[in-house]
Amino acid sequence: MKRLLRWLTAAALLSAPLLAVAQAGGIDEAMLGRIRRGYAGTPEQRAVRNALASTSIATLAINAENLAMCDTHFSHRVPTVGITNQKSSGRCWLFTGLNVLRAQMIREHDLPAFEFSQNYCSFFDLLEKSNLFLQGIIDTRDRPLDDRTVEWLLKHPVSDGGQFTGVSNLVMKYGVVPKSAMPETFQSENTAQMARILSLKLREYALALRAEKPARTAARKEAMLTEIYRILVSCLGEPPTEFEWTRYDKSGRKVSTARYTPKSFYDTFVGAQLESNYVMLMNDPSRPYYKVYEIEFDRHVYDGENWLYVNLPIERLKEIAAASIKAGTAMYFSCDVGKFLDRASGRLDPANFDYESLFGTSFPMDKKARIETFASGSSHAMTLIAVDLDEAERPRKWMVENSWGAASGWQGNLIMTDEWFDEYMFRIVAERRFVPADILKLLDEKPVLLPPWDPMFAAEE
Repeated sequence: MKRLLRWLTAAALLSAPLLAVAQAGGIDEAMLGRIRRGYAGTPEQRAVRNALASTSIATLAINAENLAMCDTHFSHRVPTVGITNQKSSGRCWLFTGLNVLRAQMIREHDLPAFEFSQNYCSFFDLLEKSNLFLQGIIDTRDRPLDDRTVEWLLKHPVSDGGQFTGVSNLVMKYGVVPKSAMPETFQSENTAQMARILSLKLREYALALRAEKPARTAARKEAMLTEIYRILVSCLGEPPTEFEWTRYDKSGRKVSTARYTPKSFYDTFVGAQLESNYVMLMNDPSRPYYKVYEIEFDRHVYDGENWLYVNLPIERLKEIAAASIKAGTAMYFSCDVGKFLDRASGRLDPANFDYESLFGTSFPMDKKARIETFASGSSHAMTLIAVDLDEAERPRKWMVENSWGAASGWQGNLIMTDEWFDEYMFRIVAERRFVPADILKLLDEKPVLLPPWDPMFAAEE
């Protein structure tokens, strides 16, 4: 009988006129007819349709009037040596943070090209994130599975994306080593499969911890982290606790050979107190300016602190960024890198592509509207190293050192117009000495706590 009813229902639906009855708010036949008349099939429309049938939108939208390469002269530039490559991983935040530190180390110790081991920091980042997740599960074990925080944890057990807070927490806790002491592996450069394995294991552990007796959760968590550590060693190698390193100067002459621990190496060659010496500054016009915000769970280490940021008008960020560059200090910089990027030239410019002419429409949303509708947000971190100022000290363009290899962009860098900086730059991390007193004073205020699922704080990759 049930089978007969299902057959009769299906037959009735198939025999009904197309769109004959539409629920209020739906598209009925009359509306569809009016919509169809919006495409007139003019020669121009047919030409665009024919071109789009076999060519990418970005290629067809290239603005021919903006093809000339922009001037690569910069009035102020931080000296750097070498371009790094994160390969197929989401570690831009880590490469950027370590690139800021290596620029300082090269300058202060007269070194040739040098890299810190990103793999060493990645190892402890994934171990600490695993602990952050498992402890978060323990802390929320009395809440139902569909609780918003529990759901967010289970959706994001671990990844290799992150923020500058990860750099500061990890380096101050575990130190750093030169790349020669813990080089990259296939898995460190191609992280997707490893992340899936770790996530699967952590979700399994989450259910076990939620069902465990409270008195046993700490011991169970430690056993779980022991297993995670073993998986990480298999994928990334075992982090050194001590190593030998020979220092050379720029001319290639040997300066010294010594043994170091990761912490003593950092203290000897960098030594900056990252967790108290840096301030994150944001330009988010969807929220009030001159306010301090804290993002829950926006840390890589459970026993660290959530990262704070001060929301400022774009002109204040430019003043601070220019001051840092003029003093020879590179900066951590975050942006929506995929917007209007000409990959061949390495140029970021809203005039690179003319989508409006191609599709015969306009795209009028401003930065605030794009943030509010999830159309734009910070997606990638790079190292801000140059600014070109005019006679009135106004910026014309900026340059960042990227981590996509020396063959990408312009000699491994990306050059952005000041107009692009306005629209798609979101945050910088500045040393306190470059931040004016009125902004530093805001850090004394109680911050506004934001949830970890806020769209502005997806991990940078």
